[in-house]
Amino acid sequence: MGLNYRSLDVITREAMAEEVERDVTSGTLYISPRLTDEGARLWPDVLRSAVSKGTDDILAQELVTRGFLKTHELGHRNGKPYSKAVPVNAASTLAEGEFNRFYLRGIASRGVVESRGIEIYRGRSSSNPRSASVALEGQRLAADVLLDDLRANTRTDTALGLPPGPNSGLTGELV
Repeated sequence: MGLNYRSLDVITREAMAEEVERDVTSGTLYISPRLTDEGARLWPDVLRSAVSKGTDDILAQELVTRGFLKTHELGHRNGKPYSKAVPVNAASTLAEGEFNRFYLRGIASRGVVESRGIEIYRGRSSSNPRSASVALEGQRLAADVLLDDLRANTRTDTALGLPPGPNSGLTGELV
C-alpha cells in the first residue's frame, strides 16, 4: 500500500515532473541495479508517467507487470559472492522510495515559490516505526533547505534524513 500524499495535486505533479527532467538531463536519475536492462532503459519514461498521472502503487504495479525487475541479484556472505532472490517487495520499495523522493522535491520546489514550509508526517501507518522516523514526524523544514538537500543527494542518505530509508512511511506536506 502506497503513501498518502496530502499535497499531491496538479501543481505538485508539474513540479515533480520538472525535478525528474532535471535529473534525466543531468544524468543523475537513479537507476536501480535491480532493474533489468529493459527496465533501466525505460525507467525514466515509466517514472514520468507515474509522476504525471499515477501513484507509487501504480508505479510498482508497472514494474511487476512489465517484468522490469531482475529475479536474482549478487549478494556476499563471508566475503564470497552468491546469487540470491530479489526481495518480493523490491518493486514497491523502489516505486515508493523514488515517487516519494520526487514528491518531496516537488513540494519543496513549490514551497520555495510559494514561501511555504514542509511538515513531515507519516503517510502510511506503521505498527513498529523506527525511532529515527518517529523523531522526524511533525518537524517543519524550510523548503529551500530540503530541496537543496534532496537535489544534492539523489541516492545517498541526505543530511536532513529525508526520506529516512526504505519503507519508512514518512513524507511531507506544504504548510
